[in-house]
Amino acid sequence: MFITKKHLSRRTFLRGAGVTVALPFLESMVPAQTPLKNTAAAVKTRLGCIYVPHGATMYKWTPGTEGKDFQFSESLTALEKYRAQTYVVTNLAHASAQGADAGSEHARSAAIFLSGANPQRNTVRVGVTVDQVAASQISQDTPLPSIELAIEDVSLSCGAGYGCAYYNTISWRTPTVPLPMENSPQVVFEKLFGDGGTAEQRLTRKKQDRSILDSIVEQTQSLQKGLPSSDRTRIDGYLDDIREIERRIKLAEAQANSDVSVPDAPVGTPEAFEEHLKLMFDLMTLAYKSEITRVATLMFAKDVSPASYPASGNRAGFHGASHHANVKANMDNFALINKYHVQMLAYLIQKLAATPDGDGTLLDHSMILYGSAMSNGNQHDHDPLPILLMGGASGRLQGNRHIIAAPHTPMSNLLLSMLDKLGVHRDSFGDSTGRLEI
Repeated sequence: MFITKKHLSRRTFLRGAGVTVALPFLESMVPAQTPLKNTAAAVKTRLGCIYVPHGATMYKWTPGTEGKDFQFSESLTALEKYRAQTYVVTNLAHASAQGADAGSEHARSAAIFLSGANPQRNTVRVGVTVDQVAASQISQDTPLPSIELAIEDVSLSCGAGYGCAYYNTISWRTPTVPLPMENSPQVVFEKLFGDGGTAEQRLTRKKQDRSILDSIVEQTQSLQKGLPSSDRTRIDGYLDDIREIERRIKLAEAQANSDVSVPDAPVGTPEAFEEHLKLMFDLMTLAYKSEITRVATLMFAKDVSPASYPASGNRAGFHGASHHANVKANMDNFALINKYHVQMLAYLIQKLAATPDGDGTLLDHSMILYGSAMSNGNQHDHDPLPILLMGGASGRLQGNRHIIAAPHTPMSNLLLSMLDKLGVHRDSFGDSTGRLEI
């Protein structure tokens, strides 16, 4: 229970010229002597869905034991310190992807991941994805119902008679309306904290080397008067995080566009994958922290991506490395990329675990799905999938578990159960045949 003298609305904003900044949860948002769970400020679960193409080396991914206190696999070791909020599910499958036209497996994988539906050829139709079903129920009272993030540029080279939309997003608002994924941290930053500023206004601010936060200094100081020290500290830390992310974006933009005029939508995209991904994860954390949105999706890469990750120890192109010819040495090398990607996921998990949120942390109040729609990338199969969940889902998800489902269990069974954990109840989802007990 929090006790405070001053009561603020959970949806308090600081507004300046072209700037709208939502506040994180503060003690002052809870009426004096009122249990948090009984107030409008009660924390709500955030949902994150993260997609990685090309499958995994499953014998390096799958934990060695089942149930509680399972033995972490080599690919998942970076998450062991978060064992209490790690949930691995084995034997899930995307049956919709099986038997696809030759050469079309990559064209379909991303669209199937969160829909459990069957993408149609020679048209654009799949199914509403789980993130958008959730957003329609748990994120309609936030400034943005959802955010869709990516690392790579839009793919314009598609094939096998399947639309490019299937490659470029994992999020579908309706069966025929894909949501574009944004890969520019600058554009995402402006979406989260800007207020429709024009290119001219942004350019003026850049020339003056002014932060978007400069226009809310007086309002921030006025707000903080009378707040308890804990709230003042939390606001200061939150604004420092925003300013630091802005600094990193400006640095990336300066490196990329030193002699280029500022376009209508300025782009500051780091060259290095790791730096780029961390910026996106930081923006995702801030969006959750301030409840600008409660739903986010992110693509590490697109199918058939040639990206390389030297820091993993494997310098081969991502897609090429997945075609390992089922040679053990090559599969072991591909597993280095799987392990590296999980290490990057651990960065987000650490950020969420270190961020206070109500009576716990953002990790306590989040449910993060991570995985691929492929299994063995060399064979383009979709069973069994490398899938895990992270977070406590506001007390509804118990971690430290490795569940081995019945062979060929539809991935949609897990998606349906995830909706249950979010308080969104449906009889079925995608090609589900029932619920998975999680």
